[in-house]
Amino acid sequence: MTIYLIRHGRTEANDRHLYCGSTDLPLSREGAEELRTLHYSCQDSIFLTSGMRRTEETLKILFGSVPHQTDPRFREVDFGIFEMKSYETLKNDPAYQAWLAGNNEENIPPKGESGAQMTHRVLGAFSDIQNAGADMVLVTHGGVIAAIMAHLFPEERKNRYQWQPKPGHGYEISGGTYRPIP
Repeated sequence: MTIYLIRHGRTEANDRHLYCGSTDLPLSREGAEELRTLHYSCQDSIFLTSGMRRTEETLKILFGSVPHQTDPRFREVDFGIFEMKSYETLKNDPAYQAWLAGNNEENIPPKGESGAQMTHRVLGAFSDIQNAGADMVLVTHGGVIAAIMAHLFPEERKNRYQWQPKPGHGYEISGGTYRPIP
């Protein structure tokens, strides 16, 4: 069984360095164009997305109109009141400073969820697809992929930012090993 984890293509939020998790953005024009240059060979797989627009558009560009399932448990972390804002906009906000202070994985942004909460949700969903027994392509989000990779390969001692692939890229996991793709 092989699992392909693919990050959605670039969005306006990526380009503007905004916190974007729960906001349902489309791909940017440039992001869609970049995806058209990538080639994957995993057509005989079960396809799955988080159901968010950017993952749906990425799936369609990379693989065409393939039948697929959606699972909202594979959505990105919810940044709460910090959604669609940049560090520059937030840096003097006391609520933002409190969120960044201490353990960023455990701290919960106001009206959002912590990295730990997102990881718990994602790993539950990932356990379900591991039991499917078939090759699977999951088009999802950078934080989701990072949470899965950190869980599967703790010996690498990478944090979630180090595991995040570039938009449109990801990992192929098979037999207890992985390789970056495409």
